[in-house]
Amino acid sequence: MLNKNIQTFIACDSEYEDARIVLFGAGFDGTTSFRPGTRFAPSAIRSESFGIETYSPYQDKDMTDYSYFDSGDLELPFGDTDRAIADITDRAGTILADGKLPFMIGGEHLVTLGSVRAVNEKYSDLYIVHFDAHADLRDDYLGQKLSHACVLRRCHELVGNGHIFQFGIRSGDREEFRFADGHTEMHKFSFEGLEETVEKLRGKKVYFTLDLDVLDPSVFPGTGTPEAGGATFDELRKAVTLVCSKLDIVGCDVNELSPVYDQSGVSTAVACKIIREMLLALS
Repeated sequence: MLNKNIQTFIACDSEYEDARIVLFGAGFDGTTSFRPGTRFAPSAIRSESFGIETYSPYQDKDMTDYSYFDSGDLELPFGDTDRAIADITDRAGTILADGKLPFMIGGEHLVTLGSVRAVNEKYSDLYIVHFDAHADLRDDYLGQKLSHACVLRRCHELVGNGHIFQFGIRSGDREEFRFADGHTEMHKFSFEGLEETVEKLRGKKVYFTLDLDVLDPSVFPGTGTPEAGGATFDELRKAVTLVCSKLDIVGCDVNELSPVYDQSGVSTAVACKIIREMLLALS
């Protein structure tokens, strides 16, 4: 008998009812300010995930021992940013209403706003841990409030002062860094201070957003706005494992892979391995 050809992220093929973690793709890059292409990331990540193992020797855990569900990609309207964000909020809200953890694969970083809106509706005292090369704290970009360059500023409007912890930041305009001084806890250039932040956030509800351009372009060239001076793969692996295993993560995302800028496929493979480590650390 023949079966349907349904592609999921590796080992994320359990039934929805059995899964605690639910993946979904948000392939949107309608506000990308430099090089577009992140809309293709979710499908590329699914396809290339079968080039890695389900077993992590780093954590001595295997994905086949847990239940994950991949709900596929949202069909987002590229000409309507508000509607795209609303559709993401709806999908994340449905997953949360069923007592599960939404794990979103972007897409440009603006997609995070949709997921954070849903999580913030359920958990009023929400904290955000943010890994990125860019501050993403502009009030607007070329007059637009909804931009990947503004996403953490919009999230700040939801969660308030002292609720956003940023790591790896090495790019932004002067006003973004001045805003961070009074409103977020920013750790520039590296993950220094992450262990102390994890201790501070224990017992609190946390949303984790990972922009993969926190990695150095020598490790991860396949992104729309590469910034020299970033993390190594192992530095990021250890950091995401710490956050996902020690904190009460109630929603998360991985974004800003643009596979068209790395025809070798190495950047996509890096993204797959980081997602595997996050899923296992969350399990």
